[in-house]
Amino acid sequence: MARLIEVQEPDNSTEPICPHCERPVRELHLHRIRAFLGVRFLYACGHCRKVLGISHRKGFWMG
Repeated sequence: MARLIEVQEPDNSTEPICPHCERPVRELHLHRIRAFLGVRFLYACGHCRKVLGISHRKGFWMG
């Protein structure tokens, strides 16, 4: 049986670290990308500008 992963919200003393430049992530750059269905968002490190991830927001008709 699979074990559940516990999600915890860290206190403010813990800062995420960029996997590329290894500096604390204090600023994210957000770029909106228009797609055929919905909108995608690209997130980049504010220091080194390398991509940290891409998310996808579906339209209301897609659930």
